[in-house]
Amino acid sequence: MRKLLLLFLVTFFINVAAQPTEGIRLLVRGDDIGSFASANQACIDACIKGIVRSLEVMTPCAWFPEAVKLLNDNPTIDVGVHLVLTSEWSNVKWRPLTHAPSLTDEQGYFYPFIWPRKDAPKQSIQEAQWKLSEIEAEFRAQIEMAMKYIPRITHLSAHMGCNTWNNEVSEVVQRLSDEYKLYSKNPQTKPFPRMNASNRDDPEKRIAAFIESLQNLEPGNTYVFVEHPAYNTHEMQTVGHTGYENVAQDRDGVTKIFTDARVIDVIKKKGIQLIGYNDVIEQDK
Repeated sequence: MRKLLLLFLVTFFINVAAQPTEGIRLLVRGDDIGSFASANQACIDACIKGIVRSLEVMTPCAWFPEAVKLLNDNPTIDVGVHLVLTSEWSNVKWRPLTHAPSLTDEQGYFYPFIWPRKDAPKQSIQEAQWKLSEIEAEFRAQIEMAMKYIPRITHLSAHMGCNTWNNEVSEVVQRLSDEYKLYSKNPQTKPFPRMNASNRDDPEKRIAAFIESLQNLEPGNTYVFVEHPAYNTHEMQTVGHTGYENVAQDRDGVTKIFTDARVIDVIKKKGIQLIGYNDVIEQDK
């Protein structure tokens, strides 16, 4: 009897030890493909050469057609519709796809910001006489435009928080998500560890800070990290607004983080599973 019990215990502990521990899942998302040529190429490179697994496309922007071509040339990349209600940059502007006078300034562009700012009076949509019907029509047009040219769209995301600033707007987004069968939840179960570096630090310090954050990821959790890849080109050097003037340098640093061999090596050694929204959707079925 004692031998049988001992054999049972040994077998039990061997089986438990053989069970794989639940791993770390990381969804790295690259926002704003379609906004600039520099952003388009950096977003694709961050997927093909790096760790990004989902890209968020902006349909009202001038470089959307090129983004469509690049995304269709790389059909394994997960893609979401990045809903847009703002045009925040000083030297380049975007207009709605629909007739939406309550959502635009006197030049017909989207307002720069969602929330009011002291340094930009009357430049936010919240200070305008916006109409919910126009927001819904515009979001619908953006979704249908993206799905027409990139049929594999899996989810919705939002530029500058344009889906959360008002409860009625949030309800519209959820309704459209259901109607078009596009995922719109936040799959994050635990916040990504804070990086000990700012967007004004040099790339090496930012890479080191990102690697430190990766080392602090814990098994059994899903994390989401969202950033905006681009290259430090003449085009991006013209981009900015008050309070955020180092856009080209900042976003070039993001691209360096996402494609750095040391970052990729840490992810492999730590056994981190890189996922897209398509993987999250499949798991939720």
